This record gives sequence, C-alpha cells and structure tokens, in this order.
Amino acid sequence: MFRFRSHTFRLSLLGLGSCVLLAGFANHATGHSDSRVFSEKARVGIDNAELRNFASLRGKRVGLVTNEAAVDAAGKRTLDILAHAPGIRLVALFSPEHGLNVNRDSAVADSMDASTALPIYSLYGDTRRPTDEMLKNVDVLAFDIQDAGVRFYTYVTTMAYCMEVAAKHHIPFVIFDRPDPLGGENIEGPMLDPGRTSFTGYFPMPVRYGMTMGELAKMFNAENHIGAKLEIWPLQNWHRGETYDQTGLTWIPPSPNLRTVKALFIYPGLDILQAGGVSVGRGTDTPFEVLGAPWIRGSQLAVDLNKRQIPGVAFKAAKFTPTEAPYKGQSCEGVRIIITNRETFRSVRMGLEIAESLNRLYPQNLQIDKIMFLLGSQSTLDRLKRGDPPADIIAGWSSDLEKFRRMRAKYLLYH
Repeated sequence: MFRFRSHTFRLSLLGLGSCVLLAGFANHATGHSDSRVFSEKARVGIDNAELRNFASLRGKRVGLVTNEAAVDAAGKRTLDILAHAPGIRLVALFSPEHGLNVNRDSAVADSMDASTALPIYSLYGDTRRPTDEMLKNVDVLAFDIQDAGVRFYTYVTTMAYCMEVAAKHHIPFVIFDRPDPLGGENIEGPMLDPGRTSFTGYFPMPVRYGMTMGELAKMFNAENHIGAKLEIWPLQNWHRGETYDQTGLTWIPPSPNLRTVKALFIYPGLDILQAGGVSVGRGTDTPFEVLGAPWIRGSQLAVDLNKRQIPGVAFKAAKFTPTEAPYKGQSCEGVRIIITNRETFRSVRMGLEIAESLNRLYPQNLQIDKIMFLLGSQSTLDRLKRGDPPADIIAGWSSDLEKFRRMRAKYLLYH
C-alpha cells in the first residue's frame, strides 16, 4: 500500500531573489526498495508546464538552455514543445557540454537547430556563459537539462552561470525540474574545498548532494546571493528515495558515456581516478563499469580489492582496449566493477579504496596528486597519500556533511 501527500506550492523569498514554484499539487509515494512498484510514474517539470499551458511564459520571448535528453512524457523534446506552444516565441537555444545532440566529448561550436532553424549558442566553447548579444531578444531564460547528481558534472555549473547572467540582465529564470537520478536522500563524499570552486565545482558541497536542479537553484540563489527571479516547475509523483530507474521514466543518456543508470551509480567515485592516469572505460562498450591501465595487473588488483570487502560491490579481473584517451588503442588490464547491493554501495567509498590500492600496488604509476582535480578535498588527498584506511577518511567527513545536510534542508522541494 502506498500513501500520498499533496502540497500546494506558493511564493517564497530566497536571499536577494524570489522563487515561485509553479504547479498545483505534487504527490509523492512512500516506500523504499529496488523492487517497488509505483502506482504512478513521475512527471517532470515540462509535463506540468504543458498541462498548465506555460502560464508564466505566454507572451514572452524565450531562450532555452537544453539538450536532446530533455523530453516530456511522450518523448518529445522540450525545445520542440516550446517552439510550437501557442503564445510563446522561442528565440534562442543554448547547449551545455556535449552539445544539443549529447554526442560530443570536446568543445562545441555554435550552430543551428535543423527542426526549428533557431541559433544554438554553445556554453561549452568560446564562452561558458550567455553573452549580452545572445540575450538581446530574450525576455525569459528557461532551463531543462537532466543532471547526473554529481558535483563535478558540469551541467550544474552551466545552470548557475546562466542564473547569474539572468540576474544581471533582470531576466526571469525558469527551471523545468527533473529527478536527481541517484535519488534525493544519500549524500556522499568530501566537501569541495571553498577555494577550489571551478567549472567542475561551482559550490562547496559533497560529490553526491541528493538534490534536483530546482533545489540546487534555490540553494545557489540564496547562499551565493545571485538575486535571480527564479521560477520552478516542479516534479510530481517523485519521492526522494526514488532513483531514476524507479520513477517509470525512460533513461536517456545525458552525456555520451553515461549510458545506463548502473554506470551512473559507479561514476561519482570512478571518474575521480581518471586524472590519476587510469582508464575508466571511456571508449569501451561499458564506460564507468571497468577500470584499467597498461601498468595494472588485473588479477592482482581484483584480489586486493575483493579482500577489502567494500560494501555492495565486487571486482573481476578484466582486459580491454579503449578507443578513447587515456591509453587509446592500448591493451589495458584492470577490473570490471559489479554492484551486488545498490542499497549499501557507495561509489565514493569505492573510489577511495581503489585509489589507495593502486597507490600501494603501483606507486610509480598512479599520479595520485592529480585526482585532486575532481576530488576537490586536500585533506582527503593527504590522508589517502598517508595510507589512512578509507573508512576512517570517510568518518572524518561526518561533521561537514551534517552541516551541509542542515543547510540543504532549507531548499528541498520534495519529501
């Protein structure tokens, strides 16, 4: 049996800007297990906006930050929906990293959308923020992009940069919200050091933060004093405990290598390691499900990692030859990562265990200092280099994570 709660959303003031939640009621099923069957699938923000005829956008010239992974319940692109919505004039498109077609792993140039003949301004090329020229005919800047739920996934920063520019131009910023695909309950990983904010780390928060883009926008707007006039079309029928494959929604890869929800769960802890000189499976059929390098002995690493009894995961020796850097075209040995219990599995814990193992087994090969690029915590890196047990390192995060959890609670939209 499932219980439902209804919530009426109303105006609230956040920091220097306002936030309006635009939808009538949101229902949230309770319960928690991988085998749950839900009575109603989640409805994303663009579906709610369609049902209410885009009330706040009518009569406006709209710029849209989006890509082709942003679709409604029927699989129709948000950009096509807005392009044909009565009373709305869609005038410009803005694409994040990987481009509008979600098929690029390098800088993206400006282009044009064939179906609408609208300009596509890249925010992952010559500029990472909309320029004055790009916004000269825009009355409202809208945002609909599926996030990965990970601090260093750049769509988070793209949203924040767009909010800052919208506030500067006194342009309302509208978000069509989507689920955190990793679920909205678990937070994990070290906090980003305050002095290390960058395009891969906009705000001091853990690697996994358990928040939707709408919730993040509220937090950024208030805590960073952005002052954007923020409007959020919220989700309906989404409970914080639901991961993406429990929502009833179809997973559309938001970037070329996040092809499955399974890989997404491994991604936060594994991608941290690539800068240290290992392949994380880019250029294979299973990115983020394998790890290796020409200097690793797969059987040796698998034995060492399995001895650690890391909760929820097992490792099997593997060989592969990636078609992308690092080690493009080179034979690599390493391990295949097998999640055995997603409820107990914590990817960042796994990543620390792998880093510690590689540093001990192959100290001349692993460039451990370079994992700082995405790890973002000097104290965590220092403890890894000293050989402190990963479980002890994680215990040392508890105070900071609790402070973040309390701050984060002010901005949550869903139960």
